[in-house]
Amino acid sequence: MTDLTQHTPNTHTIYLGLGTNVGDRYANLHNALEQLAPQTVVTQRSPIYQTPPWGYTDQADFLNMVVKAETELPPEGLLKQIKNIEQEVGRTATFRWGPREIDIDILLYEDVFLDTDTLTIPHPRLPERAFMLLPLADISPDMVYPGRKETIQQLLANVDAGEITPYHHPAPSEE
Repeated sequence: MTDLTQHTPNTHTIYLGLGTNVGDRYANLHNALEQLAPQTVVTQRSPIYQTPPWGYTDQADFLNMVVKAETELPPEGLLKQIKNIEQEVGRTATFRWGPREIDIDILLYEDVFLDTDTLTIPHPRLPERAFMLLPLADISPDMVYPGRKETIQQLLANVDAGEITPYHHPAPSEE
């Protein structure tokens, strides 16, 4: 993969996880990605994976991916941006781990550790979520997880990713 990063002193390297299981899942992902710019510039994208639901399992499978990006926004500003994007894509309130048109999580923000009422970085459940670790390992397998001595690839080896499959968007004639 080509890394298009043009890091300047005011930009921060971040990793976002995106997931969707309602409506046109593929379009939801791409719509959300398009809306990140210009404040957040995607420099790498993982493949898209189809994954079984996590937490609440009586719902449709998700499409998940991870992106590496650059932003000048501080963590709370980035959170505000992604919450606005979720609304624009059509996310409606359901319940924790329920179905959603789009979910965008801040997985990592450089080596920042943050724990507020509204935001925790690194994402607190990332080390146990194969549906985020697998696409993250596609982008940065040798990155050491902040606060641990394990790489993303090592964390992935400790979870079950057996039900996660690559997603290939069908050509228009196949839909």
